[in-house]
Amino acid sequence: MPGQDAEWSLYMVRCRDGKLYTGIATDIERRIAEHRAGKGARYLRGRAPLKLVFKKRIGSRSLALRVEQAVKKLPKSRKEKIIDAGMDLSRWFRK
Repeated sequence: MPGQDAEWSLYMVRCRDGKLYTGIATDIERRIAEHRAGKGARYLRGRAPLKLVFKKRIGSRSLALRVEQAVKKLPKSRKEKIIDAGMDLSRWFRK
């Protein structure tokens, strides 16, 4: 388990059906490999191929969790704008 000082990032994965999955991790490449191996998020099982379409460093775990929850509540059209613009999501929240 990553330490408290670990740098957390938010990521979005596009599934075969075009749906977007949002998550957080300290090592996105490792986490994507886990998803592709069928481990981790049950939602992604059977939805391959999975394509990493967005990643952004956020900072602390607590901040990353808040950003993740906020992004998950957005409609897909807003998430697509975030992906296209490569937005700095950490500015949305106070540390």
